[in-house]
Amino acid sequence: MRDIYRNFRRYGKLHGLLIFSLGLIIIYWRYEIYFSNERKRIETTNEEVRKLINIDVTLNYAARPDVRTKTPWDAPIIWEGMFDKHIYDQMHIHLKTNVAVTVFAVGGYLNVYLKTFLTSAEKYFMVGLPVTYFIFSDLPDQIPYIELGPQREIKIIKVERHSRWQDVSMMRMQTISTLIDSEIRHNFRYIFCLDVDQEFKGRFGSEALGESVAMFHAQFYRAPKSRYNYEKNPKSKAFMKTGDFYYHAAVFGGTWENVKNLTDTCFENIVADKVNNVEAVWHDESHLNKYFYLHKPTKLLSPEYCWNEKFPGKDIRIARLVWSPKYHTSLRT
Repeated sequence: MRDIYRNFRRYGKLHGLLIFSLGLIIIYWRYEIYFSNERKRIETTNEEVRKLINIDVTLNYAARPDVRTKTPWDAPIIWEGMFDKHIYDQMHIHLKTNVAVTVFAVGGYLNVYLKTFLTSAEKYFMVGLPVTYFIFSDLPDQIPYIELGPQREIKIIKVERHSRWQDVSMMRMQTISTLIDSEIRHNFRYIFCLDVDQEFKGRFGSEALGESVAMFHAQFYRAPKSRYNYEKNPKSKAFMKTGDFYYHAAVFGGTWENVKNLTDTCFENIVADKVNNVEAVWHDESHLNKYFYLHKPTKLLSPEYCWNEKFPGKDIRIARLVWSPKYHTSLRT
């Protein structure tokens, strides 16, 4: 009997120790799952906040009764006086928003326009947010030195120069798409694609960010639709009988997913046109207009964001980005 009691105590303690150890393992395993999920939750918090909070609800549409401030599908059209820049900036700083910018500086466009574009962008474009300029050039060694602000950088990507400027214009869609796949989708939430022959002269800030952002063409925003430069050749993939507005390809942007879809679609249609020996009159801009007609942008920028100072501008309280003088004959030769 004594031996049985002794063995019971010995194996009972061992059994208890095993149960205690198993309990510790279970507790550790449960807490490891909890903290792993918590880490994932924290990592996705910013993305969830972006989806839940629509900063555009703070827009004051009544502040600009002189102009159109909404599209027929209720997308906002951003004008001076409609937004509180502090609300937009603080929210995007809190969300740690960063922005990629693509700009093509090929041939003579590099020396004539790039330095002014970059130095002015540093003064006015998305100030306070991290910005990376992706500069595509056939002359990477000639990119000028620009003193950049905190959290701003330049990345230079060499591209081949096409014999026709039209091909440079159209092939940029493929080039941007490739960059989104290789880098932007992994490191940036938003991307803007801008022409180099422009100069920033006023705030071009976080109020311009959105899921899918299109730009009113300054030349046509008050013109009747009959004057819009839609592609009229029914053989072209860009063909349009009518549309909503006429958009300027000098400025477009949004989340990388939306810009990726836009550039892929436009490039596929450009290639299809080439196969059929067709070329849209306004090249990538014609295809961009067709895309935005079929896939409505969620935000439009007023002509303030890409203005020609030679136009009469009674609606323009501030010219944020302006057309630089054009030297098409010499630069495109």
